[in-house]
Amino acid sequence: MNTIETLTTFLGWCTAINFGVLIVTAIVLVFMRGCVSKIHGKLFKLNDEALSRAYFQYLGQYKIAIIVLNFVPYISLKLMS
Repeated sequence: MNTIETLTTFLGWCTAINFGVLIVTAIVLVFMRGCVSKIHGKLFKLNDEALSRAYFQYLGQYKIAIIVLNFVPYISLKLMS
């Protein structure tokens, strides 16, 4: 069933996968900025300044969500066991 060890393993993998997605997203935004901005600019009708702000806000909020919802519970369960 759901033991502390199972939950700890689950949160560990969630943390690793989410940080992987965050890193890939950041790399794509750094190296393919023109292509991605062009697509998002047309899709959402935003200029480059608004897109830059949106990308920075997205990366920051996603990182905070990973830390609060995955990493902190993982560390707490590790300390408990």
